[in-house]
Amino acid sequence: MSIELEKKQGLIAGNGQLPVQLAKNAKENGFEVIAISLSSDNRNELKKYCSKVYDCAPGEVLKIKNILITEEIKQLTFIGKVSKSLVIKRPRFDSLAVEFLKQAKRLNDDAIMLFLVDELAKIGITVLDQTIFIKNLMAPRGVLGKIHPTEAQISDVEYGYKIAKEMGELDIGQSVVIKDRMIMAIEAIEGTDKCIKRGCKLGKNNSIIVKVSKPKQDKRFDIPAFGLNTLKNMKKYHACLIAVEANETILVDKKQTIEFADKNNIVVMAV
Repeated sequence: MSIELEKKQGLIAGNGQLPVQLAKNAKENGFEVIAISLSSDNRNELKKYCSKVYDCAPGEVLKIKNILITEEIKQLTFIGKVSKSLVIKRPRFDSLAVEFLKQAKRLNDDAIMLFLVDELAKIGITVLDQTIFIKNLMAPRGVLGKIHPTEAQISDVEYGYKIAKEMGELDIGQSVVIKDRMIMAIEAIEGTDKCIKRGCKLGKNNSIIVKVSKPKQDKRFDIPAFGLNTLKNMKKYHACLIAVEANETILVDKKQTIEFADKNNIVVMAV
């Protein structure tokens, strides 16, 4: 079902380049973007494309709510990583955040986000599909670089894909590290990069990364993404292949990512 987009868009921005790319694409298409920045790593870049950028901690829910009301935001997008470890290290939970946590039945990612979506709906705000402004970044099916997988690697990918989907069903994580049909690591609270580090240290050279969407992926939040930083991490820990789910995964910095993969003999594929 199509939705008529408001000219003024809200953006809840976690870290990384995705919030910046979304704001840039939205501005280039005639939208005004008001950003609430939860991370300092991309705040200055967001200011290039957003008419306003507010600095908030993830737990400052009352402050965020008041900004959205004051700015008369009717539609917004959540994008960019806000890891649970960041929330644990810098809680800064205000009274409304504490009340939300008390009411939430579970504290897994989906439960928290669905609870926030419902609360925003109560004040007239619709949370949009993350891909609306960045459809050009979705990874197409096939081998995306010059390096092609071997039959053994394809077998590992098929097995890793199955396991990753099962982990996604449980809302544990979206990535696994595999070698010789043995699972070296499953992504949990630490995120993909640290999962890669942990798994590749066990697998030594030539481990494989598989990253998928959840079986019932809600496209309003947590769509899987990878890019140049992921590939640099793979090189550091001697991984040889990354396979993602085609048309369901965001590829950040596509040109630089594929060039880096080709230069470093890393297979990049979408299945």
